[in-house]
Amino acid sequence: MDGDSTTGAPRTAGMMLRSAREAQGLTLSDVAQRTRIPLRHLEAVEDGKFQALPSITYAMGFGRAYARAVGVDETEVARALRAELAANYQRPEPLQDLEPIDMRRGPSPSVVVIAAVIAIVLLLGVGLYFGTSLFRRDEPANPQATVAGDLGMLPPTATPATGGTAPVAPPVPAGGGQVTLTATGTTWVRIFDDTGTLVNKEMKEGDRYDVPMTAKNPQIRTGRPDLLTVTVNGSNVPPLGTGERPVTVALSAEALRNRGAASPTPTPSPAG
Repeated sequence: MDGDSTTGAPRTAGMMLRSAREAQGLTLSDVAQRTRIPLRHLEAVEDGKFQALPSITYAMGFGRAYARAVGVDETEVARALRAELAANYQRPEPLQDLEPIDMRRGPSPSVVVIAAVIAIVLLLGVGLYFGTSLFRRDEPANPQATVAGDLGMLPPTATPATGGTAPVAPPVPAGGGQVTLTATGTTWVRIFDDTGTLVNKEMKEGDRYDVPMTAKNPQIRTGRPDLLTVTVNGSNVPPLGTGERPVTVALSAEALRNRGAASPTPTPSPAG
């Protein structure tokens, strides 16, 4: 029966999860160790205090992981969570910590002076750069020698364009390449690099994401790595994980090629 046996009220996702956990004699700390989810977030899911969670996506991911850890049908839990989130979850209003701008008031005199000084410095720098270039001896004594030297600097595989033939592009470095993720099911992902978060969302079946080739040490954190297909320059690489637990995996083309060669075990995501 899908309801509370005493009041007839429908069972919440938290009630289903708590009942299954207590029936197995588990504590929330036990579940936290199994799922690597912070204890405070598990408490929020059980108590239906969704405002304490980072987002709806995290609430759904935590609920599904909790359900798998205690052997509850995660589809039923997810259905109950969606209904509760639709009815109860509200994003907090942004703080109004900035005073409204008075459009009728012009910039202060100090701002005008600083802007003028910066403009003068920039103009002087540009003038000095181009002015001194007039006195440089940039023209070579033997133009033909310069042309020959330029041709000698071309990569071994490149040739100058002649007779309408386009020059051959230099090869892509062995460590580079375009990394693409394609979802085969619904899963949340957080992709980040040394500069911060690149994307944090729930990918659905068919969704695709191209990791920027300029990303510095890109990595992915996801709860269902088995629902992601990964390619490098269009070629498949081994799965990021089995889906038994969340993982954090390097996403650079070089790291993925090395994984394909060594087939290491994905690193579980740390708690928190």
